[in-house]
Amino acid sequence: MKKILIPIGTLLLSNLVSAQLTLLPNTENYIQSKTYLDYSGTTPTKSSETVQYFDGLGRPKQTVNVKASPLGKDVVTPIEYDQFGRPTKDYLPIPQSGTQNGAIILNPQGNATSVYGSEKIFAEKVLENSPLDRIQQQIQVGNDWANKPVTFQYDTNVNGEVFQYATNTTWVNNATSSVLSLPGTFPANQLYKNTVTDEDGNINIEYKNGKGQIIMARKHDGTFYNDTYYVYNEYDQLAFVLPQKALFQPLTDTLLNDLCYQYRYDGRGRLVEKKLPGKGWEYMVYDKADRLVMAQDANMKTQSKWMLTKYDQFGRIILTGITNNTASRSTLQANITAATYTFEIRSVGSFTVSGMPIYYTNRALPANLAQVLSINYYDAYPPYSFNPSFPSTIQGEPVLTETPSGEGRSTKGLPVMSLVKNIEDDNWTRNYTYYDTKGRAIGSYSINHLGGYTRSETQLDFAGVPQKTLTFQVRKGGEAGVTVNERFVYDNQNRLLKHYHQVDNWAEQLLADNSYNELSQLSNKKVGSVNGGPALQSIDYAYNIRGWMTDINKDQMAVPNLGGKLFSYKIKYNKKDGITNPDPVLFAGKDVKPKYNGNITEVDWRAVESIGANPPVPPKRYGYAYDGLNRLTAGYYQNPNNPNSKENTESLDYDVNGNITNLYRTSVMENGNTTATVIDKLEYTYAGNQAVKIKDNSNNKTGYEGTAGMPIDYDLNGNMKSMMDKQITGINYNYLNLPNTVDIGFDPITTQIKTKYRADGIKLRKESTKTMIGVAGATWTKEITDYLDGFQYLNITSSGGGASEDMFSMAPMDTKRALEMQAFTIGSPVDIDPTPIDPIVQNPHNPELQFFPTAEGFYDYQRKMYIYQYKDHLGNVRVSYGMNNTTGSLEITDANDYYPFGMNHLKTGNAYFGAGSYKNYKYNGKELQETGMYDYGARMYMADIGRWGVVDPLAEKHPELNPMMYAANNPIVFIDTDGRDWSITQSYDKKTNTTHYQITFTGAVLNSSSNKKIDMKKFASAVQSQTEAIFNKIDNNPNITVSANINIRTIDDKEDLKSTDTLIEIKDSSSKEFDVYKDKKTDVVGRAMNGKEIYVNEKYVDDLMSGRNSKTLPHEIGHTGGLQHPAMATRETLFDLSETSSTLKSNFMIQGAIRKPTGLNVHQINRMYRLYKTGKLNNRKIEPRLEK
Repeated sequence: MKKILIPIGTLLLSNLVSAQLTLLPNTENYIQSKTYLDYSGTTPTKSSETVQYFDGLGRPKQTVNVKASPLGKDVVTPIEYDQFGRPTKDYLPIPQSGTQNGAIILNPQGNATSVYGSEKIFAEKVLENSPLDRIQQQIQVGNDWANKPVTFQYDTNVNGEVFQYATNTTWVNNATSSVLSLPGTFPANQLYKNTVTDEDGNINIEYKNGKGQIIMARKHDGTFYNDTYYVYNEYDQLAFVLPQKALFQPLTDTLLNDLCYQYRYDGRGRLVEKKLPGKGWEYMVYDKADRLVMAQDANMKTQSKWMLTKYDQFGRIILTGITNNTASRSTLQANITAATYTFEIRSVGSFTVSGMPIYYTNRALPANLAQVLSINYYDAYPPYSFNPSFPSTIQGEPVLTETPSGEGRSTKGLPVMSLVKNIEDDNWTRNYTYYDTKGRAIGSYSINHLGGYTRSETQLDFAGVPQKTLTFQVRKGGEAGVTVNERFVYDNQNRLLKHYHQVDNWAEQLLADNSYNELSQLSNKKVGSVNGGPALQSIDYAYNIRGWMTDINKDQMAVPNLGGKLFSYKIKYNKKDGITNPDPVLFAGKDVKPKYNGNITEVDWRAVESIGANPPVPPKRYGYAYDGLNRLTAGYYQNPNNPNSKENTESLDYDVNGNITNLYRTSVMENGNTTATVIDKLEYTYAGNQAVKIKDNSNNKTGYEGTAGMPIDYDLNGNMKSMMDKQITGINYNYLNLPNTVDIGFDPITTQIKTKYRADGIKLRKESTKTMIGVAGATWTKEITDYLDGFQYLNITSSGGGASEDMFSMAPMDTKRALEMQAFTIGSPVDIDPTPIDPIVQNPHNPELQFFPTAEGFYDYQRKMYIYQYKDHLGNVRVSYGMNNTTGSLEITDANDYYPFGMNHLKTGNAYFGAGSYKNYKYNGKELQETGMYDYGARMYMADIGRWGVVDPLAEKHPELNPMMYAANNPIVFIDTDGRDWSITQSYDKKTNTTHYQITFTGAVLNSSSNKKIDMKKFASAVQSQTEAIFNKIDNNPNITVSANINIRTIDDKEDLKSTDTLIEIKDSSSKEFDVYKDKKTDVVGRAMNGKEIYVNEKYVDDLMSGRNSKTLPHEIGHTGGLQHPAMATRETLFDLSETSSTLKSNFMIQGAIRKPTGLNVHQINRMYRLYKTGKLNNRKIEPRLEK
């Protein structure tokens, strides 16, 4: 019996479809799908074809990706079942030695050894021999993991094991107000106890009640338990979260305010008041549609200000702003509930606020708009006088207009314009988006706050893959602009092969020439070639069986001159070659051990830091020690000549909340000494999680300058206001908790840094003014840095008299200044020869444009020089280099080594810092500030103390972590992409942030079916694991990485649902939500009703939890993210057919059974991001989608 599924996408090719599908034997059951990746008008040349075979019971048994490997070979994934019909083995895909054009492969594992060697290529699940099929062991792929399972244990609590907190809840101002008490402990067998032990023996335990509510989460650090308690009020609403530090203490208001999460709800179960540790109370007001319309934090409360949000009739965010109102939250809630209108509509006329006309009504409360911060327009472009000329074509493609075409196509339903105000003044950024007739974004035009603009154009192919891009940028009127052209070459599966880059009319540069192994992993990248000439560097990459990167330029590690390469790097996860502990007494219990759970044991590296000076052949090395909570406890640098010297070492101790209590740091052996210089012996003092004093007992002002241990102050939002040890005398924050004014130093030498931000948090301008008062008066120097769509400008002005420039240059070397100057050579702002011989070095355009990012580094505009960068697995810039256009030779422009928590090694001569320089982008690829802090976008990080100075905006996602710690105290594995949350990544590059995405999804599962035996914890775990497996990978695009953090909790009533949750509700198969098909013969497994609700058919829950169906759950979550079926790709869905189909293979958004669904493609992640940035993600109604 033969079954063929032809995707709608191929129907676009009319009569070519049947001719292009490969005819397969009729001896097997199969589903065959083919997606065309290009189309010339007559014949497609590239396609993605998948055949899935089924056994006689209808179970998938093999998936064949036809000619999918880089060499055009078939890639096969076999599927096996145990004697009970359960899929307990998950095989890695196996590239074959050739292609059979989709025919079933009789011996799919026959070619495994040529690809994977002797490695074990399947993961195993040991299931409980009961109808529950609960997982007992999970064993990963690879021989080294064969005896390192993750184990699962299912028990109930014993008497006295878990505290039983209680609440007494009353109603105050129309909200719950709970008083917490601790009457005793839970009796035996009252809670479910689920224990997970990872590959390294680290234990995580969850205790849940019969309603599925988590009561306590327990971890073990190797010595003590670390517990987090969740306390619910009488209405089963989460009222308190207590971390370990809050336990075994009297429940005072001070303890609750400093350490605990507190929540209050209104009569509709909406969260209306909350308090996070170290922050003041926050308040929320909702409209009748339960949408958040007003919010106020503790700082805004002192000013009687509220943030406001307005919506249109489709639930789309159309305006945000600030309103002034002294009324209480409950009064405002009553007023808005009683209001007649809940949304605004477009209007022909306008009203003006903050200097900007607004083409919407202003009838819904609140109507008092003190400031408007952002405006979004959909469907039609508003008639502003400053609108640019509307392009009729972009890159040869007609541009979609608001007037329907003969086929009915228009911009209706699409975001077309957004305006974003500066926070610090009334200047605006005006953004326009243009679409082709398929509804794909192909152009943008952004008028910046200075009056200049950035125009971007993209040429898309049939599948929606960018072929060319053009960017033109000019800072402001009257200045010369810069033009950037890029073009891309792909293979037959749309893997990026070549990336070309051209600035103005200079020669085109081949930025990257990529090669892939048969697993489609990037194996080699050649960078920096002009006119077909040799590449500057050829970079090799290697991976282990788990797919984790292990090496950069592996074969050159032992070559004296590195074989002409500049950097070699090795990551060791479960291997150890170096020392165990350089001082077992000083660093007791902090031994380096092989790790199997993903923690990194050691890294080795060799780097050329100046041309002609080869590094020693033995590599530099760091060995890492961790505790049972996966926190880094020590990083031992091992000098190749003396591994036990304890140089450049960091050792840390933590309190039970993860706050660093002691930090020991050394530098090198100096002045002929035989021991490493101790530069920091930091002792932290806390109030809750706030470090109120940090004292350096080393009496060495290198490193942290806190030998005096001066007080550290915070505002009501928990933002650090001053750090006198660094002479940071004052920090002022805007309403986004971003620092807009920083004062450093005392007379006669002071520095003030003023920063302007857009209302969406984008940094626009930084003004750093240094003032010195001398005998003749005051002298100042002002450095103004403009940040405009990645293009960075620098203007320097100064006054005369009072003090000399020499005095200024000496000032930063004062060790009490904020920046750790000992780590850097201070570079000149514009690093060019004042009398160049070669005219190519001279700047014919804007003398203040310094640089802008490329996919491989930066373009130094003043020197007309491409800067390429070697980065490690964390995105830390290690070596920056390029071709010197004057000498025609390779030049190293910057080189850096880092302590584990990110501070630069204290060396000078090759690590640079300077105003307006690309060399300031170092640790995690973030920009180092004059304060010594790294700017992550949402927060500033202090690498010398390993902490943030601001509470995590997403602290509630991880209440088991304290909101001031960096990267869960494991900076070797984790990074924080923007200061809001940490994520796992191996290839993050800040300069290509348009190709790296951090996805966060929060959901709650509810069982409303008649089957009350469903293990909701297991179901929540299945939702999380299956969705992360799909969303953590990009299909067929090695230049894009995704980090997905899926958080799923269980609830017992819809009243427990938070405003941030997507509801995933199990309902009986007879429910009306599944009564869709008139023939009554087709079952609906899942249904996404809108952006915030998913219904799951109880009949298929076992299939979903067992993994037999691992697609439906992420599929439906994809719908809530705005993704649609290819067959549903119409104008109304805002998602073009070719855009969904570009790299489908077995894309998880296709309807129907797919045993091995593939992950997001580039267009799907771009769409989700576009919806999020325009405020539409989970704020618009999504047409119901079904999974059959």
